[in-house]
Amino acid sequence: MATGSESIVPEQELHDFVVRCMEAVGTNTEHADVLADLIVAADTRGHYSHGLNRLDMYVNSIKTKTTSDGQGKNPQIVKQTVATALVEGNNILGPAVGKFAIDLAIQKAKDAGIGFVTVKGSNHFGIAGWYGMRAMEQGLIGMAFTNTSPLLVPTRAKKVTLGTNPICLAAPAKDGDDFVLDMATTSVALGKIELQERKGESMPNGWAIDKTGKETNDPSAYAGLLPLGGSEESSGYKGYGLAMMVEVLCGILSGANFGPNIRTWKDFEKVANLGQCFIAINPEAFADGFSERMSDLMDYCRQLEPVEPGVPVMVAGDPERNHVDLCKRLGGIPYHQNQISFANEMAKRLNVKPMEIKQ
Repeated sequence: MATGSESIVPEQELHDFVVRCMEAVGTNTEHADVLADLIVAADTRGHYSHGLNRLDMYVNSIKTKTTSDGQGKNPQIVKQTVATALVEGNNILGPAVGKFAIDLAIQKAKDAGIGFVTVKGSNHFGIAGWYGMRAMEQGLIGMAFTNTSPLLVPTRAKKVTLGTNPICLAAPAKDGDDFVLDMATTSVALGKIELQERKGESMPNGWAIDKTGKETNDPSAYAGLLPLGGSEESSGYKGYGLAMMVEVLCGILSGANFGPNIRTWKDFEKVANLGQCFIAINPEAFADGFSERMSDLMDYCRQLEPVEPGVPVMVAGDPERNHVDLCKRLGGIPYHQNQISFANEMAKRLNVKPMEIKQ
């Protein structure tokens, strides 16, 4: 349950606030609405690093014109086959580009069994899981990948070269159950470090390094993210390899920027030209009984004896499902007071109505 230091914001109130902020800087209303849907989904699922926390980045990217306001612009199909497509994002908001691309992949999967769509000319697209779940909700397996600004320090390197390069796979099971893997190829996303600093809390081990290349627990000393696995001794080279895999599928395959060619994080002086990849697979094109077998596997894992009594074994998507249930019980999304202050300051700067707090 929410604590006394948390405030509850109804989902619709958050959605409307995001739209108000984006419209205040001239954003296409339809694109702002898509962004709001994604931000609500991120925070409802407990991914606070990519929800309200990211709103100032989207606002600033439009204000500085490094991201198009989308007026008169939409994504375009550059080339396609029955199962594949290359999409030009025209530098509009990443979620608007991503929604177009995953929906195109979904349609191709229904027609051909698989849809494989790569994107160039895009921007930060929020949580990857939102796109995978769009396919999953229609009975398909959904996958999403994106490259990002250089933040990851490759194994044995001294400076950041690759992005957090998140990956997602969402798969449907029986009776509304599902598997939703949504993860960065770094130990954590940068947004989680930003949240630790905003809340005045230290970081766990293995998240980041300082400018000397040493691991740090101080969010303000952050200079680079460690790959998934951390240092080389603890198999950080595997996260490094996954980040490179995402570059192949996104930046290289689509013709977008990749690796060190991408602008630095929160650089509002040039366009991002991010590459993204969206895949939808129709399980019915393969062996019968996919959802049943999916449920069997997840249930087996969940029913394993836990190491710590009372702390159940979970599968990808379970923590998020629990947070969604929490938000339903609370009648909204719980936020730390510093996050509310951050939103109120933004409302004042943009001269828009602030969010109404439930408690």
